[in-house]
Amino acid sequence: MKHASRKPPPATARELIYFGQRKFRRSRIFYGHGTREALDESVYLVLRGLELPFGCPDEELDRPLTRPQIERVRALLQQRIDTRKPAAYLLNEAYFCGLSFYVDERVLIPRSPIAELIERSFSPWVEEGRARLVLDLCTGSGCIAIGCALAFPEATVIGADISPEALAVAAINVRRHGRGGRVRLVQSDLFAALTGERFDLIVSNPPYVPAGDIADLPAEYGFEPSLALAAGEDGLGIVTRILQAAADHLNAQGVLVVEVGDRERALAEKYPDVPFTWLEFERGSGVDGVFVLDAEVLQQHFPPRG
Repeated sequence: MKHASRKPPPATARELIYFGQRKFRRSRIFYGHGTREALDESVYLVLRGLELPFGCPDEELDRPLTRPQIERVRALLQQRIDTRKPAAYLLNEAYFCGLSFYVDERVLIPRSPIAELIERSFSPWVEEGRARLVLDLCTGSGCIAIGCALAFPEATVIGADISPEALAVAAINVRRHGRGGRVRLVQSDLFAALTGERFDLIVSNPPYVPAGDIADLPAEYGFEPSLALAAGEDGLGIVTRILQAAADHLNAQGVLVVEVGDRERALAEKYPDVPFTWLEFERGSGVDGVFVLDAEVLQQHFPPRG
């Protein structure tokens, strides 16, 4: 009787990538923290686990690996399945606007569609040369604040967050990208520590998950700080506070950009008279929920209190 020959174990980066893809397809892991499917997830873990750059040449993918390299990457792939911990936390690295950011469980993993707005300098919502003072509320890892500093080379950017733990991570990234002279980190409960300060652009990816929905999220979300996810019974508690105070902190031609994800309909129903402009994205997920409001509209519907 002939026995089918066993497939040799993976010995190159390419073989490890397809090995990981097969394992992930048989698992119940959730994609949504930087990748969208099994192949992407495997590429991410294998290449970074081997300290290879994305887009590395074929000869690197097909170069024989050492046993320690193979064992390290296979263990990383298995850890992703066994623990359900997102790849970005396993690697302490995430990508946003094409840039590498340090991340750990103190901050959300960067994945906001606002990256596309940063890449095009918020055009057409912000005129060229207009954004000299920028505020990133709920800055987390600092990725949006740092991205804005790169998009607007002459701007001063404040990254504000209520969490000192998150700000410690943001400080790592500010140093990594050499933006210490232009990005200032502030511990603040939204605008509380920013009295009297006004900005040309306020951008925010705040918490917007209804508290009752947290337990129903895939296991991967359990590694992220609940403070950065949950926002009251309807998920709109933080966004509402931003809307009510933003006019106090915008210059005359200023713009507010906020992500609310799948709470888009709920927010529109809560404020039916507010003319939210909802944006579409080339790389969007279909539930991006990012709106733009200018200072004039905010003053009309949420008059300044200061």
